Amino acid sequence: MLTLLFRNFLVFVYLCAGFTCFGQETARSHSGDSLSADTLCVQQDIFDVLTKNKIQPLEIPSRKVRAIIIPLIGSSPSTGLQFGVGSSLSWTFGKHPLTRLSAGSLQLLYTTERQLISYIRTNMFLDRNRIFIQTDWRMYLFRLPTYGLGTGTEDNIPFIPEYPENSDNHVSYEGGKFPMKYNWFKFHNVVLWELAAHLYGGIGYHLDYYYAIKDVDLKLDSSYNTVTPHFAYCTLHGFDPEKYAASGISLNFAYDTRDNIINAYKGFFVNMNYRYNFKDIGSARNGSQFWTEFRTYIGLSEKIPRHLLAFWVYGSFKVTGEIPYLNLMSNGFDQMNSSGRGYAQGRWRGEDLVYGEVEYRFPISPCSGIVGGVLFANVTTASNRDMNVPLFGYLKPGAGFGLRIMVGKYDRTNILIDFGLGELSKGLYLQAQEIF
Repeated sequence: MLTLLFRNFLVFVYLCAGFTCFGQETARSHSGDSLSADTLCVQQDIFDVLTKNKIQPLEIPSRKVRAIIIPLIGSSPSTGLQFGVGSSLSWTFGKHPLTRLSAGSLQLLYTTERQLISYIRTNMFLDRNRIFIQTDWRMYLFRLPTYGLGTGTEDNIPFIPEYPENSDNHVSYEGGKFPMKYNWFKFHNVVLWELAAHLYGGIGYHLDYYYAIKDVDLKLDSSYNTVTPHFAYCTLHGFDPEKYAASGISLNFAYDTRDNIINAYKGFFVNMNYRYNFKDIGSARNGSQFWTEFRTYIGLSEKIPRHLLAFWVYGSFKVTGEIPYLNLMSNGFDQMNSSGRGYAQGRWRGEDLVYGEVEYRFPISPCSGIVGGVLFANVTTASNRDMNVPLFGYLKPGAGFGLRIMVGKYDRTNILIDFGLGELSKGLYLQAQEIF
């Protein structure tokens, strides 16, 4: 069913692109004036086709909130049937013309397994770009398997003296998968002030509360033990395996020269975050993490800015103390939930994790620019300190291709449809706004 829907959507996009090009040719042949090809060939979006708008110069018509709303329908073995709605937002604060675009995204998704997935994420520049605010609020009533730590072998469960191994510990799990149910409340807020041109510094508060955690395959008694990676980690590091919180303060720096935070054609972005979780403000244990990331965009054509190479690298590292298992970085749990295409969300997790990706972006539609394409490749490495698996000891690559459908030409919002392949893994991804 998913394949059929995907195929029909591609046919729809192809027809829309074709009608756009046909309309432009008609304008050339019937118009009495002498418009040049450069005048006609301006960036359009899918709504220009659906509403038959006249071709206009690419100028932002207002400073009001612009929203793209997308119905979400799908299914997976872990969640059952999913249905809900998502939205991509953009707006500008203040009246100063140099104030940068702000962006956000919302999602509300319910599944037949009685799961709720909801979030609000924003990146906001206030008047004259003097303040930069990042937020990430989520409420998940969730079911997602865990696979243990590190990008090493599937034998990644450390020995626990209290629960000795027996024949039942050697069950062969497909892909090292251990089903888990849990609820997660996330409340992250960072405020940065402009220190110099494009340079920001500030502080943040971060709360991650995980509760009603259930390791489905965990079995413990005097004669029958099946230990999961999550339970082993909690036992060794002093966490309650059924609930825990990470509540901390962060120090942040950012340097941002991107021309657009939704879909950049040029510039680069550097972001650093040092977070310390304190027991005194609600954490289960004291501990600290360091996050850093770098993105850059290199144009390949002066006439076609959408033709470019994009690079993204990030790293998350445990620095001191103890960090809860589910709060350790894993693929697909960055702010946009977009890293690690080709693998299931949460497939690779570790005390230390480094991720890199390169994406080749190019237009497909002649003239209108409504349809574009991407080719991408990525790699993930993660540590498992309890099993002596080092960072960069094992690398897990992924690659794939995708389509980009322009649905908001003024703020460059695309609908993304990507297919990724990983090591014995694959995935189909649909979202709004660029991966990075």
